[in-house]
Amino acid sequence: MNKTISSPLSEINNISSSLADYIGQTMIIAYKESTDLLESTLNTEKLACEVLRQEPLKETKINYSPSYLCMMNHRRGWEKTIEKATPSLIVEADFVPVIGIGELPIPFNPEEKKLGIAWLYTCAPQVYYVSAEGYATGYSTSMVAYIITPESAKSLIDLSDEIIQEYGETKYSTWDSEVENFLRSRGFKNYLPFRNYGEHGGIPNPEHKKNGLSTTHRADILYGKLAFMPDYATQNNFPKLQIIRERILGRLKGIARLLTGKFLRLKVLKQSSLPKKLLSFVIGRQLTLLL
Repeated sequence: MNKTISSPLSEINNISSSLADYIGQTMIIAYKESTDLLESTLNTEKLACEVLRQEPLKETKINYSPSYLCMMNHRRGWEKTIEKATPSLIVEADFVPVIGIGELPIPFNPEEKKLGIAWLYTCAPQVYYVSAEGYATGYSTSMVAYIITPESAKSLIDLSDEIIQEYGETKYSTWDSEVENFLRSRGFKNYLPFRNYGEHGGIPNPEHKKNGLSTTHRADILYGKLAFMPDYATQNNFPKLQIIRERILGRLKGIARLLTGKFLRLKVLKQSSLPKKLLSFVIGRQLTLLL
């Protein structure tokens, strides 16, 4: 196994906990996809996992929205988190972890009592604050890989109830983009990783295109090398070239979001009580030659 790439957090915070030590259970949200490689990788990383496949539809005549079905499958993970009464790592079937993911530090203080969600993979992230210990709170959409607690799981179930009431079972909703604000409004803190713990390996989503959204998203920067080849590469005639292409595009998009003030907004920087910490976090995460 390759040596784990550590973040500044593990160097400055002596109470940092590894992912494998902190997590109570790991769940894979899946439809019909093969999860063999993901299961094998997570089990090797001491993240024993359970696969939650989409349950049979109660009414086959209803044209369920895929976004609704996806949310309801995640909800099963939230319900199990409450049952287990310990923090959960929840990943989608197309998540590709980096080598050594279990050894990486969690992106928040393990003594945090108000943890809402900690994304291990981010999409369109924004950083709001970086603590003296180096932990970043902020916004992300996409639920490819994240940590929640039994307390925040209860609030996520409340959110899903509101989404169902507003959109029903057949309309498309960007429910994942509402998670951060909903949890923050209830007093939770939501954390961003220093770097991504893995890649979104999925192929273009037709429902996103139909609703005017980007069809693909990739990690802007990774902690290390991927444990196995993503689907977007294996389904290409030139898989190695495809993964290099996608990773370059992901890195370039991340740098562009930083330079254009989308990852860290100027207003946030000016109002920060620890501006040097903010700058160290947002710039330091990009200082690697790894794609």
